[in-house]
Amino acid sequence: MKQRIYDTVQRFAGRFKEISQFIWKNPELGHEEFLASEKLAAELSFHGFQVEKPVLGLATAFLGTYRAQKPGPTVAFLCEYDALPELGHACGHHIIGTMSVAAAIALKSVIDEIGGTIRVYGTPAEETKGAKVTMAEAGLFDDVDVALMAHPYHTFERSGQTLAMDALQFEFFGKAAHAAASPHEGVNALDAVLMLFNSISVLRQQLQSHVRIHGIIAEGGKAPNIIPDYTVAQFYIRSANRPYTDEVVQKVIRCAEGAALQTGCAFKWSNYEFSYDELITNETLSSLFTRNLGLLGIDENAVEYGKDHGSLDLGNVSRRCPAIHPYIQVIDEKHLLHTAEFRDLAMTDRAMDGMLLGAKALAATAYDVIVNPDALRSVRQEFEAAVKRSRA
Repeated sequence: MKQRIYDTVQRFAGRFKEISQFIWKNPELGHEEFLASEKLAAELSFHGFQVEKPVLGLATAFLGTYRAQKPGPTVAFLCEYDALPELGHACGHHIIGTMSVAAAIALKSVIDEIGGTIRVYGTPAEETKGAKVTMAEAGLFDDVDVALMAHPYHTFERSGQTLAMDALQFEFFGKAAHAAASPHEGVNALDAVLMLFNSISVLRQQLQSHVRIHGIIAEGGKAPNIIPDYTVAQFYIRSANRPYTDEVVQKVIRCAEGAALQTGCAFKWSNYEFSYDELITNETLSSLFTRNLGLLGIDENAVEYGKDHGSLDLGNVSRRCPAIHPYIQVIDEKHLLHTAEFRDLAMTDRAMDGMLLGAKALAATAYDVIVNPDALRSVRQEFEAAVKRSRA
């Protein structure tokens, strides 16, 4: 039956390539992906999936479902399709979304015989306010047996680690004054931001090595001869796990409190993007995926162990159901994600072939979970133990 899965991907390869390249040519930012979501949802409808759109009030989210007459596990394929500001699809989400849709369609070619339910989640805005967070909080993954997706890259990697992340914004409120004639009458909100950056720099010495704190001054004043009365700083705060990230966030907030106190400013803080939990990779499921890469001709020994590539909203899903996020080689030159070089190569025929390979491996992994109850049981047991440890 796996050969039938592979043959289905190849049969519709032209359609899948056209969809991916269409999304690449029409980049849309998060929660604005109307063309991409419509293109992917329409392909699912064409192949007999029931498509719900929008989902949870998210205009560019969708949920495609196909249920076999025969009962069985529920497997989920996750789509991303938002682009980056100015760079377009430099993270390869045009490949991710199409790869997951292709995998679902391929699995459908055998699902009526083996049983089960296929779900395809269209999840907007992974780069900012990721819809997976909203969907996970709403319980949309609670009855899913496994959640699968793969990310394009310049090499093959097993599903690995990501960082938990909070996005914090600090606003400081001072008092404007003429910077030359009456600076003593002002309260300098820019000084507060600079104090905050300096305090965070000092704080880093007492933090564990896996912490990442990086920020910008989003608003720093209007003119050099005016004491700034309003400034804004934005930070990403990341660490290897949610409990320690929460601890670091409180330390950073205290830095802001100190900066406000020293300068006489008022301040407030908020989350300007969604918080992402660290990814809990299901190693049992990950091994199944790597084995399927081997069946497709990829040397399993050449599949590297996953590195830290930042933060993902899939981390929130991985606390609701077993999940993996491996990397698929789609280019042959070593260019990193979020670069123009990767973007340009990620729409070539070479990249499209890598996308099709990834779709086959995803669908075959879902097939293994459905037909092998022992494998699914092992996946579930590992998941339950891992979630328990993460809460300890």
